[in-house]
Amino acid sequence: MTYNFDEIVDRSQNYAAKFEESVLHYGTNDVIPLWIADMDFRTAPCIVDAIKARADQGIFGYTWRTPKYFASIAAWQQKRNGWLPDTEHMAFAPGVVPGMRMMLTMFTQPGDRVLIQQPVYHPFADVVNNTGRQLIVSPLKRDENGYYTMDLADFEEKAKDAKVFILCNPHNPVGRVWTPQELKAVGEICVRHGVEILSDEIHSDLMLDGHKHTCMASVSPEIAALTTTCIAPSKTFNLAGLQSSTIVFNTVEKKDAYVAELKRMDIARNNCFSLVATMEAYAHGEEWLEQLLAYLGDNMRFIRSFCAQRLPELKPNTPEATYLCWIDARGLGMDDAALKKFCVEKAGVAFGEGTDFGFGGSGFLRLNAACPRATIEKALTQLEHAVHNR
Repeated sequence: MTYNFDEIVDRSQNYAAKFEESVLHYGTNDVIPLWIADMDFRTAPCIVDAIKARADQGIFGYTWRTPKYFASIAAWQQKRNGWLPDTEHMAFAPGVVPGMRMMLTMFTQPGDRVLIQQPVYHPFADVVNNTGRQLIVSPLKRDENGYYTMDLADFEEKAKDAKVFILCNPHNPVGRVWTPQELKAVGEICVRHGVEILSDEIHSDLMLDGHKHTCMASVSPEIAALTTTCIAPSKTFNLAGLQSSTIVFNTVEKKDAYVAELKRMDIARNNCFSLVATMEAYAHGEEWLEQLLAYLGDNMRFIRSFCAQRLPELKPNTPEATYLCWIDARGLGMDDAALKKFCVEKAGVAFGEGTDFGFGGSGFLRLNAACPRATIEKALTQLEHAVHNR
């Protein structure tokens, strides 16, 4: 079956955060919203059909999680990434970030040092700061071609007295697919210094142009012993609104303690739709995903071609994964406040602001390319006109 990712879906009655909440961040909803990380594509039809069949039952009571649920997740990881996690180590989470917050609260103490690599997904810093832990940043290195690598010397120095390292694998926003060698190097530093690893692998299915994801917990037994992995179908299949994530703990004891806390909070169950959507996605969604990845790769090439020919002031990266394009906009010669104002008020486009991603983000924009190409072309054309008429 061929899927139409060029279809423009009217989300005006969809209660979509990216449309309705733009005013909170940009002062207006009258913008093309390319800031928040969900997709403007309909999810795989098999998932829609599974949800409809569940809805047709007409009863939406408390939902029991069948063992097939975690088994489907493990089978998907084995097939796609060559990693077979133990279902006995798996636990439900309403989202990766809430799960991370709970784990920091439960397994670290106030004042403990938590290490991250910026620029990076901004909730990493938020969950550290909001739980009273001490944020430590090891900046990524960026070369003249816009390619990012880890600064291992800096990382090791800062890991010496860190309690936890939060890894973004693959990386949001810079789009790196960390190689097995890079993961081994940073993982062995954590082993040397006894640093627990929280690996956010929520984008791990979104591999572009033949790149291959490596799960941190698959690199070596020693690294696996320190690694807790966070995964979800939300980015892959556009299911974020169903709030269904999975944490694969490094020990059963930690998993049991975490599940007990979920039960005390009475949030341990899936909702009835997330249960069937997740299992259906992993059982029958692969054909849709492969076509999505091809489309996303073409979108990224379109962005680079457009900017090279018509907006040379912008330097988009070449992401190896995710549907997020990290753009160097320093060629426009604006500070961050002026850049945001210009994009919103003159171009009518809401990008993710580089400063949200911490050290190394100033002067950059994050563009969500998970939308029909016509939407991207319209946004970049509006920006082109604004730049040429300023």
